[in-house]
Amino acid sequence: MTLTLYNTLTRRQEPFETVETGKVKMYYCGVTVYDYCHLGHARACIVWDVVRRYLQFIGYQVRYIQNFTDIDDKILNRACLEHSSMEAVADRFIKAYFEDMARLGIKEADEYPRATHTMNGIQRLIHELENKGFAYPADGDVYYAVRQFPEYGKLSGRKLEDMQAGKSDAYGGLRLRANVEDPEYQKKKDPLDFALWKAAKPGEPAWESPWGAGRPGWHIECSAMVRDRLGDTIDIHAGGADLIFPHHENEIAQSEAVTGKPLARYWLHNGMVKVDGEKMSKSLGNFTTIRELLDRGVDPMAVRLFVLTAQYRTPIDFTDEAIAAATNGWHTIKEGLLFGYQYGKQLGWGVGSGEWGVGSGSLLPETVGRFQETVNNDFNFPGGLTVLFELAKELRRQGNIIVHQGKSETSPEELQRQWQTLVTLAGVLGLEAEIETETHTSNGLSDAEIEAKIQQRQEARQAKNFAESDRIRDELQAEGITLIDSRDGTRWHRN
Repeated sequence: MTLTLYNTLTRRQEPFETVETGKVKMYYCGVTVYDYCHLGHARACIVWDVVRRYLQFIGYQVRYIQNFTDIDDKILNRACLEHSSMEAVADRFIKAYFEDMARLGIKEADEYPRATHTMNGIQRLIHELENKGFAYPADGDVYYAVRQFPEYGKLSGRKLEDMQAGKSDAYGGLRLRANVEDPEYQKKKDPLDFALWKAAKPGEPAWESPWGAGRPGWHIECSAMVRDRLGDTIDIHAGGADLIFPHHENEIAQSEAVTGKPLARYWLHNGMVKVDGEKMSKSLGNFTTIRELLDRGVDPMAVRLFVLTAQYRTPIDFTDEAIAAATNGWHTIKEGLLFGYQYGKQLGWGVGSGEWGVGSGSLLPETVGRFQETVNNDFNFPGGLTVLFELAKELRRQGNIIVHQGKSETSPEELQRQWQTLVTLAGVLGLEAEIETETHTSNGLSDAEIEAKIQQRQEARQAKNFAESDRIRDELQAEGITLIDSRDGTRWHRN
C-alpha cells in the first residue's frame, strides 16, 4: 500500500518518497494576521492537520512548520484605524488564531515562524540573489529579475511570453493592467519583476538593511522561513490553490535560484471554499469567521467532518444543508466513539471507562488495511470516512440491541476491537468525542444515552410505530428530559 500524492508541480499523481527515509519535512503557508480566521482558513488548517496526522499514523516522523505573516499593508491599515501598532494587531489575531484552531481540534505546529522574526534570513537570501544576478536594487527597493530564472512558471504552467505585464501589488504580485506612471513600475527593469524588499514609506515600521530602511516583500518571507527552519529541500509544501501563482511560483524562483536544488518534492494545494455557490467575500455578505460559526452552536467536529467529506483538492460549497448533513454524520460517529464508555463496563471490558486502552494489537487489521489503502490514494479522506461510518453504525446497532435485550449479538471481545479501531481511525482524522461531558448527571442519564434513545425514537417513528415513539418520549420526560421536534431534527434539554 504505497502512498501516492497529486503533485501540482508535475501535474500527476506520484509515489511518496521523502528526502530522508522515515522523515517528512512539511511547510504550510499560514495566515496573514490582520483579522479573525474564516471558513477558508478552517478548511486549509483542517486538511493539513489531517495530512500530518495520517503521515504520523503510517509511521513517518513529521516536522511541521506553519508561518505567520505579521507585516502587511492590511495589518498596517488596521493598526492605523485602531490607533494601534502593527505588532499589537498581529499579536491579537495570532492569539485569536490559536483560540479558533484549538476549538477545531487542530494540533499545534512544531514551530510558527513570523516574518518580523526572520529578518536576518530574509536579508541574507536577498543578498545572495543579488550576488548571483537574480536581483537588483532600485532606489531603496530590491526586485527579482524574473527572466533570469529560465524555469519561471513551471508550477503554475504559465509562460512568460503569455503573461500580461502589470502593476505589482504590495507583495510584488502581478495584476493585468500596467500603470506606467506608477513610481514602482518605473523602477523595474522588466514589468514582470517583483519586489523582494520595499523602501519604507513615511510612518511605516521599517528595518535597517544594506538597501536602506524598509520591509520585505511577501514572497521572500516564506522562502527564508523554509530555508531557516527546514533546509534547502523539503518534502511537502502545502497551501491553498490561490497561492500557486504568484506566491508559490515566486518562492520557487527565489529559493532555487540560490540553492540550485528543488525547494519541495511535492507541492500540495487545497481547494477553495464557496458559500451557497458563490465566492466567499465581505462585499457579498457571505463572509463567515470560524468563531462566528462555532458561537452560533455548530459543533467543531461537524465542521471538521464537513471539510473531510470533500476531496481536499476540489472546491467545497458551504451551505446550511451541508453543515446540517455533517452534523448528523458527526452524531453517528460520536455515538460509535462513546460506545465503549457507555457499554464497556456492562460488556466486562474492565472497571471504569478509561482503563481499556487502545493498542495496535487490539485493532481490526482488515479494517485498518482498508482505511489505509483508501487514504493512500492522494489522501482520500472521504473514502476513509466511509470506513468510520461502517464501524460507527454497527456499534450503534449493537448498542440498541444491548439496550433492548441486555446483551449483544457480537462477542464482547470483538466489540472491543471494533470500538478501539473506530477510536484510533477517527483520531487520525482528528474526530474526537468529549468524554467528560458524557458523564451521568443528577437526571440519571448521560448525554450519550439520551442521544441513543432519541435515535431509537426516530427509528420507531420512521417505522410508524408511534406507540413506541411515545413511550420513549414519556420515558425521557420522566427523567427530566424534554424533546423538541423540528424540521431540522430533534433537540433536547434538561428540565
